[in-house]
Amino acid sequence: MTAGETTAAGRDAASRGTAETDAAGPGATEAAAAETTAAAFAEMYGEPPAGVWAAPGRVNLIGEHTDYNDGFVMPLALPHTTLAAARRRDDGVLRLHSGDGESRLTELAVDRIDPLTVGGDRGGWAAYPAGVVWALRRTVDAFADFAGADIHYESTVPTGAGLSSSAALEVSTALALSDLYGLGLDPVGLAKVGQHAENDFVGVPSGIMDQMASACCTAGNVLYLDTRDLTQRAVPFDLAAEGLTLLVVDTQVKHALGDGEYAERRAGCEAAARTLGVPALRDVPYAELDAALARLTDPAVRPLVRHVVTEDRRVEECIALLDAGRTRDIGPVLLAGHASLRDDFRVSCRELDVVVESSVAAGALGARMTGGGFGGSAIVLAGTDAADTVGKAVESAFAAADFGPPRIFAAVPGAGARRLV
Repeated sequence: MTAGETTAAGRDAASRGTAETDAAGPGATEAAAAETTAAAFAEMYGEPPAGVWAAPGRVNLIGEHTDYNDGFVMPLALPHTTLAAARRRDDGVLRLHSGDGESRLTELAVDRIDPLTVGGDRGGWAAYPAGVVWALRRTVDAFADFAGADIHYESTVPTGAGLSSSAALEVSTALALSDLYGLGLDPVGLAKVGQHAENDFVGVPSGIMDQMASACCTAGNVLYLDTRDLTQRAVPFDLAAEGLTLLVVDTQVKHALGDGEYAERRAGCEAAARTLGVPALRDVPYAELDAALARLTDPAVRPLVRHVVTEDRRVEECIALLDAGRTRDIGPVLLAGHASLRDDFRVSCRELDVVVESSVAAGALGARMTGGGFGGSAIVLAGTDAADTVGKAVESAFAAADFGPPRIFAAVPGAGARRLV
């Protein structure tokens, strides 16, 4: 991952709060990561890989729970990546292994890879790459005769932190197999395969934002994405030039989107759209929100609709501010987004709220939870000169609340999925 230069405050925060290294940073760091992953593959499987591929995790600047409502999002790629070293097989066997110390080799017969039931755990983490194989075989004619592969993964994307570790795993797998088998999938094609695997194999009813971010983000930019037609635009996001730092605070409260809460929110949004007679909540104009809410008889879905419609509006506000070179002014928009996720969509938790409250009290310009919620991470926008003070304030607030220590690091937007070797 091309991570660029972090600020001193960001480096200090990272050293205090996270043990992860940038597994695909610039220059020698990226090469070393690829070399380490290739060596681990050779140790595991007895021969060197045909190549090494990488896909990043992400944070979402604004636009939460809008992607499955055909709305707008603005993610950026993280310096944390999942690397996949792989080679072809010709015996109908798929072997998967992770550098995680608790991982065991998973061996699957290609012709017996089936979808998991919702909430199932037949494959654990390996369900995600297995799902990619399943999705490719169903959607890409040239992959119908897939005869197997060996893949080894190394990752610095924290799991359960709302940073899209599953999308990084899916997209790195899809890119590796696309190259190995000459499928020629473009970034959008990779994202669609990853979403198909997550939705229909693993059983998580997520939108496509995470996979699009992992596949399509570009260094130095946020990705402005219309999730209905997948049109996209790279928007410059050079925080250092403006004396700003974007901190990611992993609360270390693990979330699991397959546990039913996420699906419940999505079902509520879809039911509301049917009642309102629109294809998706994206089609409810902001100016007509009050009238739309008045038509809904179910009090449980009204706040869901209010969040989605106002969140799409907040994405529009953010893009206008960034286009005008007013990055500092997005702070209040981030705060409004958090309040909506907390009060209307009800996907925050006390730890996420403490991040927002303590960082703003310490001088941050804005903050919000990021990702699906129910734990995970928050982002904090602060002046670079205040970033270290803000990070320490969050740590102190966690200690005072008797929470475990958070992991804090600076995010610099990097590139999407790519081949390293």
